Amino acid sequence: MGLSKYPSTVTMPNTEQPYPSILVFLQQRFPFVATQLWEQRIAEGKVLDEQSTPITLETGYAPGKRIFYFREVDTEPVIPFSEKILFQDDEILVACKPHFLPVTPGGRYVDECLLNRLRSSSGIHDLAPLHRIDRETAGIVLFSVNMKTRSLYSQLFLHGSVEKTYQALSAHVPLGDKKEWIVADRIVRGEPWFRMKTGPGTVNARSMINLVEVKENRARFVLRPISGKTHQLRIHMSWLGFGILNDRYYPELQPESEDNFNTPLQLVAKMVRFQDPVTGENREFVSGRELLL
Repeated sequence: MGLSKYPSTVTMPNTEQPYPSILVFLQQRFPFVATQLWEQRIAEGKVLDEQSTPITLETGYAPGKRIFYFREVDTEPVIPFSEKILFQDDEILVACKPHFLPVTPGGRYVDECLLNRLRSSSGIHDLAPLHRIDRETAGIVLFSVNMKTRSLYSQLFLHGSVEKTYQALSAHVPLGDKKEWIVADRIVRGEPWFRMKTGPGTVNARSMINLVEVKENRARFVLRPISGKTHQLRIHMSWLGFGILNDRYYPELQPESEDNFNTPLQLVAKMVRFQDPVTGENREFVSGRELLL
């Protein structure tokens, strides 16, 4: 049994009256968790309110209030790769994440995530990720250390003030002399729920893509996302016909299977650059991971 040492949170949204029960809300919010399991967690005191008091089945629904719970899984896969801390001060921690490791707890993963590994190794329990990269992607992830300045760094990502560069390998070599592309479209939730797609409407995803090297039947690209939508770079590379090597979601969803640690997704979050909102310094952090043809 994997049981998180750190609580996850969910906020009860505003909704029409009569309000649902806490149990019905949790069942609707987490449809893949059995109702009986939520009943058991509540009975065992594993679901708390904002005062860290265990809730009961009679606890009333309170719009805007948070519920705290502890993720648990029967069996948790072990990811046999290590993260590396690249920088740490009183405000932020910068780490390089390996392939296959999620940034935060989710699905089958509780302790085997970058956040909880770093909490354990650094002793900083108030760490919070300032952005995300896919579980399958390796590379740079920034964390807030100081709750008092956290919003200042979050605003950088929210307003697109962080320059990000990725590397990717593709088994599809572009034809012709073109080496630069700008992709702008709208990315929305697809089917199944974990897969994204393009759709009609206002553009919300933009990427700059540059071909930098070709060798035999492989091509290496530098990718610069201007926005930060889920799976954005994977979708944009696939749309151009340059699907990223070992991508199991795009352009076609592959059958579900266990991770093959010998064939990681060939995508690395290589660099982040921004002006530090606290010190005013120009910051640049670069991953030592290289994708070579």
